[in-house]
Amino acid sequence: MSAEIISILALAAIFVVASVWSVNMGVLAFAAAFLVGTFAGGLSTEEIMAGFPGGIFVVLVGVTYLFAIARANGTTDWLVAAAVRLARGRLAVIPWVMFVVSALLTAIGAVSPAAVAIVAPIALGFAAKYKINPLLIGIMVVHGAQAGGFSPISVYGAIVNGLVDKNGLPGSPVAVFLASLVANLIIAVIAFLVLGGLKLARGTSALDGAQEPIRLNRDRVLTLAGLVVLVALTLAFNLDVGLVAITIAVVLGLLSPQIHKSAIGQITWPTVLLICGVLTYVGVLQKIGAITYIAGAVKDVGAPLLAALLLCYIGAVVSAFASSVGLLGATIPLAVPFLAEGTVGPVGMIAALAVSATVVDVSPFSTNGAIVLANSAEEERERLFRRLMAYGGIIVVAAPPLLWLTLVVPTLH
Repeated sequence: MSAEIISILALAAIFVVASVWSVNMGVLAFAAAFLVGTFAGGLSTEEIMAGFPGGIFVVLVGVTYLFAIARANGTTDWLVAAAVRLARGRLAVIPWVMFVVSALLTAIGAVSPAAVAIVAPIALGFAAKYKINPLLIGIMVVHGAQAGGFSPISVYGAIVNGLVDKNGLPGSPVAVFLASLVANLIIAVIAFLVLGGLKLARGTSALDGAQEPIRLNRDRVLTLAGLVVLVALTLAFNLDVGLVAITIAVVLGLLSPQIHKSAIGQITWPTVLLICGVLTYVGVLQKIGAITYIAGAVKDVGAPLLAALLLCYIGAVVSAFASSVGLLGATIPLAVPFLAEGTVGPVGMIAALAVSATVVDVSPFSTNGAIVLANSAEEERERLFRRLMAYGGIIVVAAPPLLWLTLVVPTLH
């Protein structure tokens, strides 16, 4: 049996064991990365550990640390109260406020994880306070970030448009942007209706007069200033959101040592272990060549239309466990050979690939989904993880064929 097949079977075994025995999936993934990487793939320790997602680790630790301080000193309560005032007491409006804010942040140039890291802690804090379905709030934040993610001045948009130009393909930045915007908006509407949005609309009157006045004090003002600095440095200067968040949290902790002591214990270490373990194993899959192996099999498919669908599926499945940015750079070049034949319209195909690779980022193993999970209430975290995983699976299964039918099939010549 080849190393590629062994590594894929081991991934399936990780999910089964974690589900049956309730063992942290990250621990299993680290062990599998060592065993499969060493004995099946012949990788060195350095090659195995090269897949450790240091950037995601820092983002998860930094963001949860900073917002643990914000929760401890009452800043998130103040922000939730401000959101209620903005919505004029209409609880059902809040999920859409989060969607729009996330979309605007990515549309003007924020990387998607940075936008989610800024909005998700506030949104999940609101959900916990008013007993709103955390899955609904998390979905609205992530799909909002992806809705604006392909604007011509965004990171995703720049990557896709650059690859299109580099490979000499006809492109349409506006078409890709609108495809992502419409797809994520439709998903958000469906999620809102299915996950209790109408119930929120009927129960908004409970907010009238429910807000206790929350006043600003020194710690809350400093924390709000820190959040403004976080937004400014990540958006205007493209600095790493995790490192910036940790730095701000350290400054706030030095100014209020008693808050720091309680906040440091609220970093969501089980979630960090889970995400980092799984992504380390995905790195082993890539090193062994499992992803290339699957992609190669797709390229050998004779029918361009079927190959287009399979590429969309590869983009969705792999992106649910890995970097969407990196995957965009890999899947679009794979499509170049049959796009050059002119059988399938390049604009529709590129849009379908781009959206398939990013619409699944609500998975708890993606950076965005992990941030949502890490900022949920502790008592909800395990249940939310399973619901995010199930929801992500639904999106992985349903989104590629729907995008293929609407964006690729009509362009068949």
